[in-house]
Amino acid sequence: MMGMTPKTFLKKSKEYYFRWGDLQRVWVFNRLLIMSANAEFNEQLLSSQEHLVKHPVYRVLGQWLGNGLLLSDGKVWHQRRKIITPTFHFSILEQFVEVFDQQSNVCVQRLAQKANGEVFDVYKNVCLAALDIIAETAMGTKICAQSKESTPYAEAVNECTAMMSWRFMSVYLQSEILFTLTHPHLKWRQMQLIRTMHDFTIKVIEQRRQALEEQQKRSNLTETSNDVGSKQRMALLDVLLMATVDGKPLTNDEIREEVDTFMFEGHDTTTSALSFCLYEVSRHSEVQEKLLEEILRVIGTDSSRPVTIRDLGELKYMESVIKESLRMYPPVPIVGRKLVNDFKYTNSKHGDGIIPAGSEIILGIYGIHRQLDAFADPEKFDPERFETGDRVPPFHMIPFSAGPRNCIGQKFAQLEMKMMLAKIVREYELLPLGDPLECVVNIVLRSDTGFQLGMRKRNNS
Repeated sequence: MMGMTPKTFLKKSKEYYFRWGDLQRVWVFNRLLIMSANAEFNEQLLSSQEHLVKHPVYRVLGQWLGNGLLLSDGKVWHQRRKIITPTFHFSILEQFVEVFDQQSNVCVQRLAQKANGEVFDVYKNVCLAALDIIAETAMGTKICAQSKESTPYAEAVNECTAMMSWRFMSVYLQSEILFTLTHPHLKWRQMQLIRTMHDFTIKVIEQRRQALEEQQKRSNLTETSNDVGSKQRMALLDVLLMATVDGKPLTNDEIREEVDTFMFEGHDTTTSALSFCLYEVSRHSEVQEKLLEEILRVIGTDSSRPVTIRDLGELKYMESVIKESLRMYPPVPIVGRKLVNDFKYTNSKHGDGIIPAGSEIILGIYGIHRQLDAFADPEKFDPERFETGDRVPPFHMIPFSAGPRNCIGQKFAQLEMKMMLAKIVREYELLPLGDPLECVVNIVLRSDTGFQLGMRKRNNS
């Protein structure tokens, strides 16, 4: 365990898998860790309504995200999940697609300066676009991260995410006390960044609350509120502002926790997923050609025509490309649980057993997605495997986790990826340039060499 770093984690895990199998126990002093790449075991744990407490490592994010959906459990988690689920209803996602369309256009325009056939890292462009999208859909506010005058808020989100990722993979840095003692200057910087983000979010919440109150006053006797609401678009923030728990509205701090959680989860994971996907498409010309043919057939060459949610639904081959990318590079490569009660399991391979309360369980999604018994030639990027209609065995393909704590925003993320991928591939030919990927495990899967490729403008007229 001492030799594991973000760079060596996947390689070491693979070695241990072949040496000791898909279900391992590790003692780290007085901590019992169960490492599982066994789909049957994982299914029983992830499907359970009882074992919902996240692994203690997630607490690194606590000062930023508070008791939001990612970190909470018990009654708070159930209440918040119930409130937020309607945000991803089809009618609201349809409004979000307008934001995806507009911000993707900005991203495509900004990529023009890179489309000279030379190698570059596409990660930053994708990241800023994802930040703009999540800010507008979660908070209903534009932060213009893609434009030159990037806000302090956007910069703070990026810097804080990078710092948290670094701390995530170091056992001693996961302790707030040890982090403070060993890196006081970074602790100070972290506090500054979190204050910047919290101040910004609270300010937006107060402005939005005031606007909603004024709108309700104006529309008490008329029905114009629907027109106003549709023009302004429904943001996640609006749902939270209108929600009540036991008859009481959520406080500003409770709302901030959820908005901050979405800002963190909604840009970093999508950025990783789309960057890996663009990299693989650039390396597989036959996939890119097939993708381009479908994009031109469904959404055409007119870049001024908005792309609708119905258009995105017709991009079936693109779905296979995205699925295959998520299989090979799940944005969240491992998930963890802390057992509050004993966990009884049955297993056709390992027999039945009980994992005692207090144990920590690490589920390796990255490893499960590359198992030979579920996927032929798992190291090969092959979108066609999802076109054949062959059924993937249960819990062998879980890029958005599974069970009660699965990713609440998975439809949002898939639509956003489709929009960005369609716009970029329609406009630019992706070229196989630069260094190969070197996957590293942080909170979110990344590449140590970045996501290098080239671009050249197409002539689609």
